[in-house]
Formats: sequence, C-alpha cells, structure tokens
Amino acid sequence: MKAMLSHEPGGPETLKLTEMEAPAPGKKQVRIRIRAAGLNFPDTLIIRDMYQMKPPRPFAPGGEIAGEIEAVGEAVTTFKVGDRVLGMSGFGGFATHIVMDAERVMKIPDAMPFDEASCLVLTYGTSHHALKNRAEIKAGESLLILGAAGGVGAAAIELGKAAGARVIAAVSSEDKAQFCRDLGADETIIYTRDMDDRDAQKAFSTKIKELAGGDGVDVVYDAVGGAYAEPAVRALAWKGRYLVVGFPAGIPKIPLNLTLLKGSQIVGVFWGAHTLREPDLHAENMGDLFRMYAAGEIKPRISARFPLENAADALTLMMDRKVQGKVVLDVD
Repeated sequence: MKAMLSHEPGGPETLKLTEMEAPAPGKKQVRIRIRAAGLNFPDTLIIRDMYQMKPPRPFAPGGEIAGEIEAVGEAVTTFKVGDRVLGMSGFGGFATHIVMDAERVMKIPDAMPFDEASCLVLTYGTSHHALKNRAEIKAGESLLILGAAGGVGAAAIELGKAAGARVIAAVSSEDKAQFCRDLGADETIIYTRDMDDRDAQKAFSTKIKELAGGDGVDVVYDAVGGAYAEPAVRALAWKGRYLVVGFPAGIPKIPLNLTLLKGSQIVGVFWGAHTLREPDLHAENMGDLFRMYAAGEIKPRISARFPLENAADALTLMMDRKVQGKVVLDVD
C-alpha cells in the first residue's frame, strides 16, 4: 500500500509518499481499499500537532474515506468483501488502504459515487447535528452562516434550506457569494478580512440585522471565529442561538452581557464527541442524511480533486482558505 505520512510536525510539505505493507484487520475490524478521501480543516491541524487528537508518528492524515471492503476480521458479521462503504477514521485516510473498527464504517448505496460518499459524513454530519440537535432550528427562522463557502458551511446552507430556514451566507469574496447563491442561499454578505476594526464589526452587525429583518438573526452558525464572532452575536435576535462550530480565524472572546441582554445562547458543537456519546442519535441523523441525499436535497459540492501523491497541494489550498465546498483525493 501507499500512504502520505507525517513523520514530524509541520505543514503539508512535510508529508512523504511511503510504500508499506497493508495491515491485516484485527477482531471486529475491516480493511478498506480506499477510493476517495475527503479533506477537512482538521487535516491541516493534525499534521502540525495543533489538533486535540495527536496520533503517534508516522501517521497519515485524513479522517473521511470511502471505498470497498477488502478483508474482514474475526467476529465481523455486518460486512463482506466487496461491500461499498464510507468511514470516519480520525486519521489514516491519505492512503490506499486502511484498517478500521467495523462500527465506524457504513454501507453506501450503489448509486452514491465514492467521491461524494467521502464528503458526506463529517461536513453534513456536523451541520445536521448543529442545526437539528443543538439549535433546534425551525421553519421560518433566519440562519446566518459564517464561512458559508467552506465544507461545513456549504452543507449548512443546504440543510438550513431543507429545514425551511431563511439562509444568509457570509463569505469573503464575490465568487464565494455566487457559489452560496447557487447552493440556495437567500442572501449573501461579503465581509472584510480586516474585521479587527471596530467600524467594520459594527457595519457587519448592522448588515446582518438588515438582512435578517426584525430584531436580528435567529441562529448563527460560526465556522470562522476570531473577530467575526462578536458582531454576529450582537446581531442575534431575542432568544437567538450562536453555534460554535470552529475557529480557524482564532478563538473569540465574547462579552457575556450580550447573552443576557438578548436572552440568547452560546451553544458548542462537538460532532466527534456527539457520535461517541450519543450513538443512537448519530445513527438517526445519518439516516436523515441518506434520505435527504436520495431525495436530492443535499449533494456534496466538490470543487477540486487531487491524486494521493499531491495531497500537500490539496491541504495548502484548504489552509489558504481558497476552497469552495469540498476537496477530494482520488486514490484510484
């Protein structure tokens, strides 16, 4: 097998294409021949030792894969060789083969391409859990999405529309705004990258309220953080919900008096822990996503594809915040 391995902490350029022996599956495990691996922002962090998970080196990044079962271990009864599956591995996905616990693997429909399957679980799973379970979003409510052109943001647009919400997509450029409109966003905001300026923050907050109507926006989905967070919180309506999804722009500091004045909530979204602590609810949510996919309500938007050996270029594209939708490694 081949894998793009991280031997030392560093950027994408430190990954090395390595030949190694394919591992045998242990008890309750399966070996998957990977056909596609979806990239996610944590992949850029884990290789720099900046993520909460720190695997022993050498390891391959890549937590989201799709492919075919190649071998099954002892006590595996739910899968057979040849089954088409997707899996959430945490790491190890930038490779031609991976061994995973069978409970972390799901069969996929024959009509679902491997590349789309490799982009379904983390982004749509995170956004569905955020909007359905954490925000309890309702039809007719307004939803602001920060970083709306990224993987989780694009998923949140589709899921917000499927829930009957009025979606406002906030992005950093006109081409990203058009991408969001194509996904179904009702309104778009192009924000400045220099949001540390208080006048810029005030203008951003005012624009959100203007587009939301009434006294502000009902739900904020924040996958950006940094200086963008406070003006979004200030734009919340009465009993609004601010979802903490990620903070590539930095961990924000929020004046808590704002939550008192608006009767609002700051709600954490830790999808990975949710899948482990609430497996039944996670299974229910995945069932929702498969049904929505079959109905055409959601569809991963893949904007770039790279071969396995060019994984560093794919990660650099993501680190430079130039991604619209999803980026995939084709491992065929």
